[in-house]
Amino acid sequence: MIETELPDMDTEAEADSQLDRDDRLRPEFVRAVLDAVEAGDTEAARALVEPLHPADIADLFELTPHEDRAALAHAVTDLLDGDVFAEMNDYVREDLIDALEPHEVADLASELDTDDAVAIIEDMEPDEQREVLRAMDADDRAAIEEALSYPEESAGRLMQRELIAVPEHWTVGDAIDYLRGHEELTTDFWEIFVVDPAHKPVGTCALSWMLRTPRGIAIADVMQREQTLIPVDMDQEEVALRFQKYALISAAVVDNGGRLVGMITVDDVVHIIQEEAGEDALLLSGAGDGDINESVRESYSARVRWLIANLFTALLASFIISRFEDTIARMVALATLMPIVAGVGGNAGTQTLAVTVRALATNQLTQSNTARAVLREIRVALLNGITIAVIIGLGVGTIFANPMLGAVIATAMMANIVIAGLAGVLVPVVLERLHADPAVASSVFVTMTTDSMGFLAFLGLATASGLVG
Repeated sequence: MIETELPDMDTEAEADSQLDRDDRLRPEFVRAVLDAVEAGDTEAARALVEPLHPADIADLFELTPHEDRAALAHAVTDLLDGDVFAEMNDYVREDLIDALEPHEVADLASELDTDDAVAIIEDMEPDEQREVLRAMDADDRAAIEEALSYPEESAGRLMQRELIAVPEHWTVGDAIDYLRGHEELTTDFWEIFVVDPAHKPVGTCALSWMLRTPRGIAIADVMQREQTLIPVDMDQEEVALRFQKYALISAAVVDNGGRLVGMITVDDVVHIIQEEAGEDALLLSGAGDGDINESVRESYSARVRWLIANLFTALLASFIISRFEDTIARMVALATLMPIVAGVGGNAGTQTLAVTVRALATNQLTQSNTARAVLREIRVALLNGITIAVIIGLGVGTIFANPMLGAVIATAMMANIVIAGLAGVLVPVVLERLHADPAVASSVFVTMTTDSMGFLAFLGLATASGLVG
């Protein structure tokens, strides 16, 4: 049994001592916990972990090597509640869930809001999923089965069923008495929803308004009738955009008949915004999920197909170069300068591509302003092209003592940067119009365009201008 010294301080200060200035677990703390687990001292391991916030316990498991997670989970099993699993990385959570019995997963899911419970259950194998659902209470099982019936990454998967709804004919006093008299009601909410007899939302009432209003006033007289309703099948990215645009704290989710079926809160949306932003960045690079906890096989499968696609696009650029073998052979300096033309053009295309994909994702770029956006990128590309062309033209002309060579590369550079700008905005826009994710394949097409057109422009101009005798 190892000796572990614990700081003599209260629980909150003790937890803070395990974190660095960026609120990350200190390496020496993680090592101490794992050493205690390895030595079989579960009491010491639990004493170290107990003061941590659920999110920090989730981080601890993410920082623990894959092969040691089961032992750590066994040592601190009573601290692994639903809140910890809700905060955990998907791949790490899947590892731990696989090690649990169906009834244990069911107990965890029952502690959580519906959206968090669905996040735990939805990625399980169908037979394991059925076993977990059978082990749950009937009400919890029905709510989760309903959520699973909606498309992935939709409002139906994201929403909570636990909400407060009252009829519009009630008074403020009726609503307050209802909240106080029913202990089974959810405790985490910022506003109540007001519904008509058909259970369709007709307004919302913030808790602060209720507390400041006399009991005899009708709810209908203090509620806000204007509200943002979220269709149950709306994509989660669009949900996040609505929360951002209208500064929402919570919003009602309605089914196809307009009836209230759930709510989405801002804490769920913050997670979605982060997830979607990271997803687009990773898709642009072809890195798949890009999670360091992802298995090597899954990472390989996600990345290799885009490398193969890049290989074939690179072959097109090589074919263009092969058409100018004689030109390159007569002037070796062209081979030296070719990567500059393609490289700068590629960077220019990537800049425009990143801006365009972000604008499409945030609804800044729509059909109504596409033409204006294209013209803007052309102007930016022209200014960039002129600047880079002057610099590279003067530099090459001076270094190689060949003004004509400088003029050729300057012209090719300017042409390729303009082409890169056009490709960077048009490729994702076209993919989006075709209902394809613009972040997925845009980089492949833009890279192919800038490489091929850069080589074609530079070598073609060198040949046509008589630079190579």
